[in-house]
Amino acid sequence: MKYRQLGNSDLNVSEISLGSWLTYSSGVERQKAEACIHKAFDVGINFIDTANVYGRGAAESLLGEVLQDIDRSSYILATKVYFPMSSTDKGLSAAQIYKQIDASLQRLRTDYVDLYQCHRYDVNTPLEETMAALTDVVRQGKARYIGFSEWSPAQIQAALNLPNVKRFVSSQPQYSMLWRKPEAEVFPLCAANGITQIVWSPLAQGVLTGKYKPQEAPPSDSRAANEQMNAFMGEELYSDRILAAVQNLKPIAQRLNLSMAQLALAWVLRDSQVSSAIIGASRPEQVADNAAASGISLSNDVLREIDRVLAPVLPYATA
Repeated sequence: MKYRQLGNSDLNVSEISLGSWLTYSSGVERQKAEACIHKAFDVGINFIDTANVYGRGAAESLLGEVLQDIDRSSYILATKVYFPMSSTDKGLSAAQIYKQIDASLQRLRTDYVDLYQCHRYDVNTPLEETMAALTDVVRQGKARYIGFSEWSPAQIQAALNLPNVKRFVSSQPQYSMLWRKPEAEVFPLCAANGITQIVWSPLAQGVLTGKYKPQEAPPSDSRAANEQMNAFMGEELYSDRILAAVQNLKPIAQRLNLSMAQLALAWVLRDSQVSSAIIGASRPEQVADNAAASGISLSNDVLREIDRVLAPVLPYATA
């Protein structure tokens, strides 16, 4: 496993990180989830990403239980705040940030998180209030650094312009071979300001593994076939034209002796601005396979070949 610096922080995160969005909030049995977490440590993953809203606290609680016997200094833990935890608990007001960080820490059974992220931008709360509260959280020792997920360039710049507040060190955008939108503006703006990327859905919710085939039902053990995990999957992503294009990547992966997942992960990691790619695994062997993508370098010829194969569907990727 290779490691990269997370923005202007002193955190060195594994190139592959373990997420818990759909998997450990309810979609995966406790025993399998625990096995995946232990396998992650075995293969050198030191970065775990979660959020308070995943399973309305269930993912954080599971992680708190599994991680309680592991040396806290041996791993980097990130969580998020914004989405509703109840009909009244939501957003990025100061009151909510103070309330939700304490609740997250209690569920995670830890005194601090290494990274506290705004899960989205809150248009109903003044940015100054949000940033002041996040600064307080860091100064109180409850979080070491702060980040954001899916903010627009204008929102990012507005935060950068505020005086006397802690600076963001990370951005968490959706990014994959099939979704390249952040490359245009978010990546350059962040790079100029000491912010690096932790990317989610680098496998396009499993589509880039090649296991979903055009005009065929999804495999019975896949995320798309799991009613607890497939509600967030976009229909366009599973269209026959995209699935057919992805199948045409298989010869490239086979020639390089890589799994399709390793090819897709190596592709996002080709960019030095990507500090880590978040995977969502339901089986330990998936963790091991994905982790093996760390350190793989794809040649310019291979990158151009990937672009040629995906060219028919790249308007989807940059929309």
